[in-house]
Amino acid sequence: MNMPEASFLAWQQQFSTEEDCLKYLEKMKWSNGFICPNCGNEHSYEIKSRHLHECTQCKKQTSVTAGTLFHRNRITLVQWFWAIYFLGSDKGSISALRLSKLIEVHWRTARLILNKLRAAMGHRDSLYQLSGTIELDDALVGGRQKGKRGRGAAGKKNVLIACESKDKKAGFIAMEVVDSICHFSVNEFVKKHLKRGQKVHSDALPALNIIEQTQHYEARVTPSYLVDEWLPWVHIAISNLKTFLLGTFHGVSGKYLQEYLDEFCYRFNRRFIEKQIPNRLLNLAIVHAPVKSS
Repeated sequence: MNMPEASFLAWQQQFSTEEDCLKYLEKMKWSNGFICPNCGNEHSYEIKSRHLHECTQCKKQTSVTAGTLFHRNRITLVQWFWAIYFLGSDKGSISALRLSKLIEVHWRTARLILNKLRAAMGHRDSLYQLSGTIELDDALVGGRQKGKRGRGAAGKKNVLIACESKDKKAGFIAMEVVDSICHFSVNEFVKKHLKRGQKVHSDALPALNIIEQTQHYEARVTPSYLVDEWLPWVHIAISNLKTFLLGTFHGVSGKYLQEYLDEFCYRFNRRFIEKQIPNRLLNLAIVHAPVKSS
């Protein structure tokens, strides 16, 4: 579904006050009128001073932010909405420090906002399973430490990457941090992210052989000078990911790597409609369940 492109001026005009944001939330969440989350009743009294609705039947009070990513927020909705715009509109993403200065909050608060939004991005893309011809590979990613290269490199994490190959372009991608590249982790990744019975290409790493149990699997021993012919799109995705992590964040610790992978995949999978991302992200925040602090 196409959505309006979000310009800075249009966003500023639409969401300049708390009341603007509340009205938008009500329009999107209760498009057909109020529904009590407790009993399903469709009638309420509005307590405007507290931005609450009280059900006329069960008397339970609820807010338009309940059950959304904005639940129990300690900042204004205007700040939240602008955080969404700044994150969604910059293809290189945004750091917590820069966001904190733009919306005038502590950097830890900005970090929490970004954590919640990235969690929502990851959950949204987890609902889609890759299909068709799929390239699958692994990579060592992240880390702020300098050290040895290769498997087990200092400060880095093992990541499995799958990418749909659509003739002359890449389709959707999926990435996940795993403890090690082994039969178990590969099998779990494939079950989660790939539809059964797809055509999968990879290199000849023994741990990937488990793929043939559920997919039409073809592996090739691939020297470095041929890898771009056999697995072109997945390696472009890996290269773009590393540029993404180094460009804005100057590296990412392993503890938080998955949320950055989630953001990267969300952006990559919507790269042809990137100007719609702020609006899509805002609507995602409305329908997504609250995310606990981490």
